[in-house]
Amino acid sequence: MQLINPNSNFDFLGKRKIALIISAVLITISLLALIPSIRGLNFGIDFTGGTLVEVQFKQAPSISDVRAAIKPAGYEQAIIQEFGSPEEILIRVQNKEVEDSSKISNTILDSLKSHFGAENIDMRRVEFVGPQVGEELTQAGISAVLIAMLAILIYVTLRFEFRFAIGADAALLHDITLVLGVFAITGSEFSLPVVAAILAVIGYSLNDSIVVFDRIRENLEENRKRKHPEDEIKVCNDSINQTLARTLMTSFTTLLVVLALFFLGGEVIHGFAFALLVGILVGTYSSIYIASPVMLQLKGVWQTSEEDLKEEEARP
Repeated sequence: MQLINPNSNFDFLGKRKIALIISAVLITISLLALIPSIRGLNFGIDFTGGTLVEVQFKQAPSISDVRAAIKPAGYEQAIIQEFGSPEEILIRVQNKEVEDSSKISNTILDSLKSHFGAENIDMRRVEFVGPQVGEELTQAGISAVLIAMLAILIYVTLRFEFRFAIGADAALLHDITLVLGVFAITGSEFSLPVVAAILAVIGYSLNDSIVVFDRIRENLEENRKRKHPEDEIKVCNDSINQTLARTLMTSFTTLLVVLALFFLGGEVIHGFAFALLVGILVGTYSSIYIASPVMLQLKGVWQTSEEDLKEEEARP
């Protein structure tokens, strides 16, 4: 049973200019949203510094009750989530400028004991993340993304052509920018798991683009051997249609898993799953409407010369 006709002939590249305009608008909105004075990312304590407190209750409390208990102490904006079991609660708060982080855990514990009773609560651990550590993590996250982009540029150049590499990296930059923009617009917490999700999105999007590029390369080689070669845009469009079933089925099955993580995985991996959810959607779109169109726009700039083509055709 085939859900998608393998002989489909959708004119994807015929709409490439419209798609590029839409992407340019979305990227502009995302970049504006990332400006701190306009919106900015909601960095978690992994980046800004803060205090993490893990407590264990004899009976599982509700998150709303825990928040109500620490609200009088001024921590109503704390991130509260179950950790491991319903009885174990993780509380993360950002340090105030004039607040001594060594006193935060005691203040939170006293508030919880007064609300739930001292005999019902046990402090498990306290961790402090300083602002300098957060700055180092920010730099490490940016470096990881840049190194991945550079490695991809080199790999795709060696595997295909330089213009293919530019197309792949353009799609990845598009995906990363939109994921960050969505996090800025929605105000979702940006933490280390989200950085890990962005790196996963890079791998997913690249894999999708490579599958399409591999088919484009095969078809271009066959097209060059024909007596009357077809237009390169038509060849690329046919290649996208030939890989469409694989692209959509891969995205659909991956989305099923990510949706399960998003709705059933709990607060601990909510940000990770949300980043993957957005990344898979924009990654599927970019492999069709960004990577290939950008590669085609570079035709004649980085392309095999006529002499090289003749030599290739002369090979047995």
